[in-house]
Amino acid sequence: MAKLRQCAIYGKGGIGKSTTTQNLVAALAEAGKKVMIVGCDPKADSTRLILHAKMQNTVMQLAADAGSVEDLELEDVLQIGFKGIKCAESGGPEPGVGCAGRGVITAINFLEEEGAYSDDLDFVFYDVLGDVVCGGFAMPIREGKAQEIYIVVSGEMMAMYAANNISKGIVKYANSGGVRLAGLICNSRKTDREDELIIALAEKIGTQMIHFVPRDNVVQHAEIRRMTVIEYDPTAKQADEYRELARKIVENKKFVIPNPLEMEELEELLMEFGIMEVEDEKIVGKTAAELAV
Repeated sequence: MAKLRQCAIYGKGGIGKSTTTQNLVAALAEAGKKVMIVGCDPKADSTRLILHAKMQNTVMQLAADAGSVEDLELEDVLQIGFKGIKCAESGGPEPGVGCAGRGVITAINFLEEEGAYSDDLDFVFYDVLGDVVCGGFAMPIREGKAQEIYIVVSGEMMAMYAANNISKGIVKYANSGGVRLAGLICNSRKTDREDELIIALAEKIGTQMIHFVPRDNVVQHAEIRRMTVIEYDPTAKQADEYRELARKIVENKKFVIPNPLEMEELEELLMEFGIMEVEDEKIVGKTAAELAV
């Protein structure tokens, strides 16, 4: 029996982690892999395209309704979607109250104890909010659950800052939890020389750009219908991009402890590719109110 591979997808908020994860997982399932997604975001939007639903009921909400996690059954929280993909959402506390990281680890522990991690699983993907500066959302790394970390990034400055921060978090837990950086996934925003920039960033950190996912409106057309591209239009070029990403992840063997950049090094890289200059031009002459928009 092949060893279960537990992977976490991190990246800057709004970078497209959930969309990328679900399309990737759909491609893996299409190829015959047995996969589970565990959504680790209070928004609970990590499984909607797989389940064709607005939002899956979360472990934390169901536990609150039932009285405790101990009162839940596995079938209450685990749903089956496209091509047999197992789906669960951790959920989180009310806004402004508590730590969502506790919800993440509570949900994962419950799924483990109740047998969701079945022997036939090839992959588990954790779709995690934020850029790991919060210890709570580092839970899949801190607790040694996720071993492979993929960072979704783009050629935008803040997305690269976030990727570098995530790399710092991986280094912190690499020795205690055995976690490794498995690669950068560029979810294109069509910035200048984007693929070259992310390849250069990957090399400096010590990893790889495992795939460049081009921008294509078919992704949005599929999302409106609560579907992945693989299911919505399996003949689309974008579907083949996700299949190629899936193939590369299946075959991936480059798992590293990254070498995060100092801020000065990162800014030098951005300057080299002209990113900082463009950002400066956008900022010059604007008021604080305009920049806040």
